[in-house]
Amino acid sequence: MRVLPMVVASLVVSVSHDSPGALSRVSPLAVSFAALAPGGAAQPLGPAATANKSPCPRDMVSINGSYCIDAYEASLLRVMPDGTEEAWPYYQSLPASVVVRAVSRAGVFPQGHVSGLQARAACARSGKRLCKPAEWTAACMGPEKTVFPYGNVRQTGTCNDNGRSGMRFFNPQLDGKPEHLWMWGHGGNMNDPRLNQLAGTLTRTGERSDCTNAYGVFDMVGNLHEWVDDPEGTFQGGYYLDTHLNGDGCHYRTTAHPITHYDYSTGFRCCADVDDD
Repeated sequence: MRVLPMVVASLVVSVSHDSPGALSRVSPLAVSFAALAPGGAAQPLGPAATANKSPCPRDMVSINGSYCIDAYEASLLRVMPDGTEEAWPYYQSLPASVVVRAVSRAGVFPQGHVSGLQARAACARSGKRLCKPAEWTAACMGPEKTVFPYGNVRQTGTCNDNGRSGMRFFNPQLDGKPEHLWMWGHGGNMNDPRLNQLAGTLTRTGERSDCTNAYGVFDMVGNLHEWVDDPEGTFQGGYYLDTHLNGDGCHYRTTAHPITHYDYSTGFRCCADVDDD
């Protein structure tokens, strides 16, 4: 399968909410090259995209030569009718009329507010696919097969697992009373574009530089939930407010939402088959 090389964009989406009672089901390598961001500024792609001695494109890494996975959580590029592309705002939901494709890039905010169906389509437009659940978990655990990318014991803040709650900040009327749980999704609260723009919530891809493993993948625990290839709807890894309720670290798995669901916490990354040519 031919995989198109990627350079820019920003994307994210997934969900295991910070609502009370809600269902939520290491060493970096050296940077050796840069990608051009919009405007021509050089942007280091970081450890994950280097020393990639595999048939994978350089924005992906090889997992034991079996498949390729994006080094970073996905960003989105909007594909215009004339074929030109522009970065899609990471904090905005996707209208049906907007065509996007996924890219893997360091130093940007990943795309949230994306459904599993939208994530699958965005990967396909870049010649990639959603990762199978087992592929995602293996890439997260690294060759050492640890619970977290960096080891077996959680180190708070190594990954983005200690963020603040934008839902509570922008909706101070929310509380933990059972009779008020409905308010967490009322009026589109969980797709408020302000949520992931609040300081102390979402972080840029690769910003937590120790949230990686020897494969060179970043941010697989925390930051955003990541959709995987399950027609029933599954996202993995947790997000910036929860990497524990539905399993620890790389074993975090939420199956409480259909593949059509999206909110501020849902994102993704892509996989691809290796090119045998």
